[in-house]
Amino acid sequence: MDVSERQQACEVENEELRRENEKLSTEVNEFDTKYNVAERKIDALKSDTAVLGNSMRILRTQYDKINALNDQLLEKTATLREGTEAEKKTLMAELDAVRISLQEKEDALNQLEQALNSKEEELMQREAKLSELRSKISEKDSLMNALRQSVSDALLGFEGNGLSIEKRNGRIYVSMEAKLLFATGETAVDEKGIEVITDLARVLGDRDDLDIIVEGHTDNDEFKRTKYPRNNWDLSVLRATSVIDIMLKNSSLNPAFLVAAGRSQYQPVDSDNKAKNRRIEIILSPKLDELLELVSD
Repeated sequence: MDVSERQQACEVENEELRRENEKLSTEVNEFDTKYNVAERKIDALKSDTAVLGNSMRILRTQYDKINALNDQLLEKTATLREGTEAEKKTLMAELDAVRISLQEKEDALNQLEQALNSKEEELMQREAKLSELRSKISEKDSLMNALRQSVSDALLGFEGNGLSIEKRNGRIYVSMEAKLLFATGETAVDEKGIEVITDLARVLGDRDDLDIIVEGHTDNDEFKRTKYPRNNWDLSVLRATSVIDIMLKNSSLNPAFLVAAGRSQYQPVDSDNKAKNRRIEIILSPKLDELLELVSD
């Protein structure tokens, strides 16, 4: 039974008790009247003490019943009031618990919304950075395509005659067979080779947006001497440094951006053609400092 039904039941019971109380009050009034009459009769019939005593006992008995009924009415009224107050307190406690639960859920929802907003802002920042990164990559790629064309134009007369130019993985590889640059077993670049390297160096000019690696490669023929170059390692490194010397003499390239590397015989390109394995590779790589800064932020 819910509170409303209990309240309605209490009101019905109260109404019944009120009617009974009114009835009893009427009876009290009647008894009072009778009592008064009896007193007059007592005055008039003092001689009939037996009748008077009997009437008095009846009146007292009925009066006691009235008092008992009235006490029951008061007790029931108090009990009803206490029950209603207790139910009200219980209901209020339940409502408070629900309100606290709703507030906790609302707080949790607000925290989740703040977290989502923060993630959304972080995602937007990352997307902006990614867009900038793609733009930079596209810009670098366009510059490398233009450079590849410039190198190809400058070395047009040599391309296909022991020289190849390839763009791969964002880098430009200028590969020159050793016969185009060196005599057998030598590290000094001959005149024809100086011309090729000079043309390449002039195209590069004073560019500071490139990292340049010059790699020397040999075949796997055994090569041992007591003086330099003593072996394929020495030969590959010394040939690379000879090429760098010519590049620096014919351009304004920053030496800090150049690297000489010897690969010896361990990176062949054709196991059936040793002439292709004996080569100089000049690798032109775009500087990625800006891209690395974007990625690391």
